[in-house]
Amino acid sequence: MKTLQDLLYRVALEATIGNIKIPIADIAFDSRAVQKQGVFVALKGTVVDGHDYIAGAIKKGAAAIVVETLPENLPESVVVVQVNDTHSALSIIAANFYDNPSKQLQLVGITGTNGKTTIASLLSKVFSLSGYKTGLISTVAIQYLDQQFETSHTTPDPIVINRHLHAMVSGGVSHCFMEVSSHGIDQRRITGLHFTMGIFSNLTHDHLDYHGSFANYRDVKKQFFDQLPKESFALVNWDDKNGGYMLQNTQAKKFSYALKNYADFQGTVLESQFQGMLLKIDHTEVWTPLVGAFNASNLLAVYSCGLLLGLDRMDLLQQLSKLQNVAGRFQTFESPDKVVVVVDYSHTPDALENVLQTIDKIRTKNESLITVVGCGGNRDSEKRPLMGAIAAQYSTKVIFTSDNPRDEDPEAIIKQMIAGVAPEDYKKVLNVVSRKEALNVAHHLSQPKDVILIAGKGHETYQEIKGERLPFDDFKIAQSIFLKKE
Repeated sequence: MKTLQDLLYRVALEATIGNIKIPIADIAFDSRAVQKQGVFVALKGTVVDGHDYIAGAIKKGAAAIVVETLPENLPESVVVVQVNDTHSALSIIAANFYDNPSKQLQLVGITGTNGKTTIASLLSKVFSLSGYKTGLISTVAIQYLDQQFETSHTTPDPIVINRHLHAMVSGGVSHCFMEVSSHGIDQRRITGLHFTMGIFSNLTHDHLDYHGSFANYRDVKKQFFDQLPKESFALVNWDDKNGGYMLQNTQAKKFSYALKNYADFQGTVLESQFQGMLLKIDHTEVWTPLVGAFNASNLLAVYSCGLLLGLDRMDLLQQLSKLQNVAGRFQTFESPDKVVVVVDYSHTPDALENVLQTIDKIRTKNESLITVVGCGGNRDSEKRPLMGAIAAQYSTKVIFTSDNPRDEDPEAIIKQMIAGVAPEDYKKVLNVVSRKEALNVAHHLSQPKDVILIAGKGHETYQEIKGERLPFDDFKIAQSIFLKKE
């Protein structure tokens, strides 16, 4: 069993009270999860302050507490560690507790507004096809060694991350691909992790409710690259104007990929249809079932990462051609009367525009494009009119509906989306609050060969309404409606 002193290695200490050489059985930041002879780390959150739960943690058997503010009237038997930042301390303590597993495998972090899940998932698949045992920590799930675990955050808390990385190492996993969110960076969930590579996909309007401004959002993403060690790789999308900014202060080895600009790794979309794309990647043609320039960029990131981490070029290109769409990312099916249905997670203005532009380039314009879309509640409200405008601009008909309204009134959210619609596009707009009813309406409006885009929820299998998660899977429900399975 490790001692508290072992766990505090590399933690910046302000003060310690008591014997730090005591054995520690477990770590927790939720007082309800504290175990006997464990250490409780008191985190200051936006809503809850862990310092208020120290007494409860001690009653549960905590042998030590890590705090920013020294509490009063503690039992003498409890060891107290004071630090400037308990968030960073928790991440380092968790890494030490689990034997710093990120140093024992190749950990690749993917950050950006859009594309994180696709790039991480495809990388895990490619390296698996190439004979490696791989792990995945993503929005969709945590996966390794034929096991899958649900996750509630894009980037989980540091205890969860390190526990799973430790299990991966124990099971012989050599490569792990992990989504790195702006929240995860800002809340220091990735502090103490050793990344072999950092990948930047793009940066567009999102999470401004949390970060306050686009500049703050961008600078938080940049911190990830600023912290990469010199032996790591920093790989960025050179088609995004923020790509160069991400590299400015990094010590890591710098590389770029692009579809439109000169870069270390280059690609071009030669042909695009609903069944897939023909790409040229570094002078070699490759067919892929994936669709859209955004997916071509994602595939180029996968190719670039694979080469930098030592995969054979021709084997890598062959593996790329075998990759299928990630669940809820431009996932398609065709109804018996030839209506094409597309389900996509696009929940930001840029992602929605990318998907709509992709569909617009493929379709002949003799058919209609009907979009069903909503916006999440208790999230960045500034993007709602932007998404409303984009959906109406590109669609023949747009049905604004409920997404995950959470604690907000879905009708109020829809009104904010409609507020962004240009006057000339008002006639295209329908307002159907019930998401299932909106899908039924889209079905009734559709004619053979039309295209239906169901946007915003993608892989999610629930709707979050007033604190409750109700079963709702866009893809399955759309199939039941359009394939007449009900």
